[in-house]
Amino acid sequence: MPHGSLVTFEGGEAAGKSTQVRLLADRIKAAGHLVTVIREPGGTPLGEKLRELIKHAPESKGMEPMTELFLLCASRAELVAKVVRPAIDQGTVVIMDRFFDSTLAYQGGGRGLDTGMLRQLIDWSVGSTRPQLTVWLRVSPEEARRRMESRNGGQTVPADHFEAESAGFFSRVDAVYAGLAATESERFIELDGSSPMEDVASRIWAVVSARLRL
Repeated sequence: MPHGSLVTFEGGEAAGKSTQVRLLADRIKAAGHLVTVIREPGGTPLGEKLRELIKHAPESKGMEPMTELFLLCASRAELVAKVVRPAIDQGTVVIMDRFFDSTLAYQGGGRGLDTGMLRQLIDWSVGSTRPQLTVWLRVSPEEARRRMESRNGGQTVPADHFEAESAGFFSRVDAVYAGLAATESERFIELDGSSPMEDVASRIWAVVSARLRL
């Protein structure tokens, strides 16, 4: 049984993160290891209420970027303290659909908030909890839009406030992820999210199983 570990998945909208998180969790379970899957924002009773407020509530549409940031950090602090850290300490492999890199990309790149301030708030929210590996599924804004239209019968119907953002917003998000992948290459693995699902899953398993010694 390996020591507890944290693997995070990052990417823009409709990148296929949820599918790949599920496939990886299934393989880790099949290999005989404990695994916990968590999404952000959310993952706790309070976090799920904050998720609804941040992403879906009509009254939160167009909220101030700083308001959005503080709500996300509140959800994250609750999640790390009550779920993520205890699971890791018990020897569980924790897989997260988004973590603090999303804040750097979305609130930093997308919203234009100061990166230094974001990093300080992230440090306060997560303490020493850091991923051993981050999988970045990269798809172009055009491919993401095509996927969203495909699942909605040819119509672009945003599933939440973030999906409703402009192409320019997601270009800035992508640029931040690219910068993170370049500067933190030991942690980040960049994969083409538009490749066949099975190929992406096989590549993820090869890297994760080797890195975590599963």
